[in-house]
Amino acid sequence: MNFRPRAKEEPEINLIPFIDVLLVVLIFLMLTTTYSKFTEMQPREVVVAVSADGRYMINRQPVGSRSTEALSQALVEAAKAGKETVVIISADATATHQSVITVMEAARRVGLTQITFATQSSAQAGGK
Repeated sequence: MNFRPRAKEEPEINLIPFIDVLLVVLIFLMLTTTYSKFTEMQPREVVVAVSADGRYMINRQPVGSRSTEALSQALVEAAKAGKETVVIISADATATHQSVITVMEAARRVGLTQITFATQSSAQAGGK
C-alpha cells in the first residue's frame, strides 16, 4: 500500500469555451436588436382631429366626407400596424358629441379597439 501523499494538481480554467459562449450571446443580441429596430418603424398611432364644424383629419390629411364609411376607409389606410394601432381622437372643444361618436364607430367597424383621447391642461386652454 502506498500511503504517500500525492501531489495535487492545480485545476486549470479553460477560457476558450467561455469566450465562445460569450461571442455567440453577443451575436444573438446584435441580430435581435437590429431586427426589433426594423419592426418598430411602422407608426402605431393614428391621430384623428375633429374640427368644430365636424370635419375630420387623419394624421393631418383631410377626409373627403363626413360619413362613417369614408372615415372607416381612411382609418384602414392610415392604420399600418393593423389591429394594434392606437386611435387618438383630438376633438375641438366645440365639436359635437356625434362627431366624436362617428370616429369611434368607424374605428370599431375596422377592428381598431384601442382608442384614447388627446387632452390639454387647463393652463394651456386658458392661454388660448
